[in-house]
Amino acid sequence: MIGYYVHHHGIGHLTRARAITAGAPERFTLMGTGLAGRTDAVAAMDLADDRPEGERAFNGQDGAANRPDALHYAPLGHAGVRRRVADITGWIAQARPALMVVDVSVEVALLARLAATPTVCVRLAGRRTDPAHLEAFRGATAILAPFHPDLEDLDTPDWVRAKTRYAPGLTATAVEAEVDEAVVVVVFGAGGGASDGEALAAAARRTPDLTWRVLGPMSPVAAAPPNLVALGWVEDAAAEIAAAGVVIGSAGNGVIGAVLAADRPFLCLPQDRPFDEQRSTGRGLAAAGAAVLLEAWPDAEAWPDLLAAARRPAGEARTRLIPANAGQATCDWLLELADRSAQGAAH
Repeated sequence: MIGYYVHHHGIGHLTRARAITAGAPERFTLMGTGLAGRTDAVAAMDLADDRPEGERAFNGQDGAANRPDALHYAPLGHAGVRRRVADITGWIAQARPALMVVDVSVEVALLARLAATPTVCVRLAGRRTDPAHLEAFRGATAILAPFHPDLEDLDTPDWVRAKTRYAPGLTATAVEAEVDEAVVVVVFGAGGGASDGEALAAAARRTPDLTWRVLGPMSPVAAAPPNLVALGWVEDAAAEIAAAGVVIGSAGNGVIGAVLAADRPFLCLPQDRPFDEQRSTGRGLAAAGAAVLLEAWPDAEAWPDLLAAARRPAGEARTRLIPANAGQATCDWLLELADRSAQGAAH
């Protein structure tokens, strides 16, 4: 048995977990907050919410004093955290898993290791060189990075890289779509806030020959131009991206995966995230020739030239960053690690 912890911020962690565990659902148990009815054929254990009591958002701040450097989030007196710790360790004691995959939580990784369970830490992009991350990585059997090694942050220590299995394309599936060169799709992912409606309206007015389709929330616009279409969240964002002449979006895993899989021209506007995650990824994409990097939302007058720059041929810059069958290959690798761990325990 392999335990698999899924963080509840955004949808990328669960999407990644479903892609991996689909290869052998009977071998995994997913655990996290709000998983009921969302794990397909994989067994799941719903954990108590660990967010600040009375708050639905998660900002990673616990307000705790004297927190050890090996922890990121350890609020004192939080009933949900106490129940989570009890439920996770209780499950470990009963199921005796051969492996625990942690996506992502330094605290859960260290808890599993303390409970005598080998761990695989999912390591997201960015500068994860703080003491807490490094201690979780040090205690792990292996590290799983859901991105191409060319997108690795330059400050990542060599010993962390050596322990890492890179698995780009876990959540990306190529979608067949007829491309409309006159369409610009804007998408910033579920982990961010609303797109700036007035800024988008100004860009659309400056490019009246193009249709701007905005996925996800967008702030109100006083007088929206006819070529600006607010779609909200759609059932198949990947299909919208695959049909776009140009995509404008963040550097989150979901957006990046869909853009690379569809091989669409990309204007990347990284959002602020902890540990420089998206800005590091954006720099890597630009260096690889897979995107045009924007440090901030440009003035309306700049859009024609920027869109033209994005459309320049990129060769194989995007497609080489995202191999096929990543989910099954990663699942097989985890099964091999778990089997090896179980055999070692038996001896």
